[in-house]
Amino acid sequence: MLLTILLASVILVLALVYLKGRYNEYFWKKRGVPFYDKHKTFGPLWQFITEDRPLFQIFNEIYWKYEKEPAVGFGSFDDLGLYVKDPTNIQHITAGDFQPFSHRGTPIVDEDLLANNVLFLHGPKWKLIRQKLTPIFTTAKLKSMFYIIDKSAQDFVEYFKQEPERLKGDTYENLSHFCTASIAAAVFGIGTKSTFDSPFREMARQALRPTFWTNLRFAINSVSDTVFKTLKLKLFADQEEFFIGAMKQVIKQRVQDNVKRHDFVDLCVDLQEKGTMVDPETGLKIEPTVELLAAQAFFFFIAGVDPTAAAIFGSLVELGRNPEVQKKVHEEIDAVFEKNNGQLTYDSVLEMKYLDNCLSESLRLHPPIAFLTRQCVQDAVLPVGNVPVQKGVKIFTPIWELHHDPKYFPEPEKFDPERFARGEVNEAVYMPFGKGHRICIGARYARVQLLTCMIHLLRNFTVLTHTFKGGLQHKKEQFQVRLKNVDVEFIPKNL
Repeated sequence: MLLTILLASVILVLALVYLKGRYNEYFWKKRGVPFYDKHKTFGPLWQFITEDRPLFQIFNEIYWKYEKEPAVGFGSFDDLGLYVKDPTNIQHITAGDFQPFSHRGTPIVDEDLLANNVLFLHGPKWKLIRQKLTPIFTTAKLKSMFYIIDKSAQDFVEYFKQEPERLKGDTYENLSHFCTASIAAAVFGIGTKSTFDSPFREMARQALRPTFWTNLRFAINSVSDTVFKTLKLKLFADQEEFFIGAMKQVIKQRVQDNVKRHDFVDLCVDLQEKGTMVDPETGLKIEPTVELLAAQAFFFFIAGVDPTAAAIFGSLVELGRNPEVQKKVHEEIDAVFEKNNGQLTYDSVLEMKYLDNCLSESLRLHPPIAFLTRQCVQDAVLPVGNVPVQKGVKIFTPIWELHHDPKYFPEPEKFDPERFARGEVNEAVYMPFGKGHRICIGARYARVQLLTCMIHLLRNFTVLTHTFKGGLQHKKEQFQVRLKNVDVEFIPKNL
């Protein structure tokens, strides 16, 4: 009897999987949209779970398989998926007709306190919180915070000098350590100690480490809002107690000390002093609780560690592979330091145009994030191809694929910083920090942090890239682009 029930259950499940796959195919073909017929029921996310490669490489196959199509539908067990390739349609989604596509596409449960942040929120709540956070990234604020960024980078150089064995290995991990220290200093402020005296490194490592379970949660999150919320899955449960506790303590101490350090905690204190946040258009009211502010700080912390480390690492890899470019960078850095009496300021960072072009080109070749996600919240139509998008459809738009498409970037695998100086870059398809109204809120801060770190490193070291047998490869990641099979060695310069 039990065997019969089990057999019937298996047959029922297989039948449901088959029928759902057929429905997915019918749904998109009825709307005139080509359908990616590999794994019709679960689509690319099933491939990600079962194959040993990053998700962006799977999307890259779809990009070229349907080279002339503006969009491709694919399978998903609950939510329907759409891969939007055409730049005009991407612009339409991210900025032109933003309201129907304002949802990031990541479901969160109320109990997941740290996920209640500006990255994952949508609608009026997202709008109000983003408006309140934006002032921390004005030019005036960045200039005020520059002393934190600069000290972190100088501490990083000193870290290498004190531990010279780190000059020859695991550079990505060392950069992650720097980014953790730097962001922790920007969020929580710094005193007289080195920014590397930070308790946050292990927490960041745990939050960002890909495991089978984190990959599974990501896949469920991407294919079924219903299942994700029914199971009450939390993205950052393990970090809640530590991070919220740290925020409570530092805000309390800052109020007691009554000092300004021009960091994120200053903004938190200011928001709490002003009281209830109100959106004048909708009347929405939000209390700036410690939990809510901790969620925003956590977002800046997580977004500022791994993506920033990846961006610096990619840039150093390319400079180490292109010594003639690195020589020009060294000359520019030395000239600016000489001009400014051996000091680095916010304005002098912006003087280094060639280094900035090198960073931009590296972010094209190795964007930290491979694609953008959105979810349609009301029926809409994409202009190119007249593609109908139904409410609830999850949308994926490429970054890595566009950055490597020869239609937009001639010789796309070539590291050519001069393409930015020549004005050959189409901004419609260049988006290392995202695009449109939901572009990374901390993009300007991140760029200054990236450049400052590279300036201090290259002021003191020459970099040499070691690529191992098999060439550049990528780690299995969800939405990130992470290099492997390569490392960078630092060789001290004689200043």
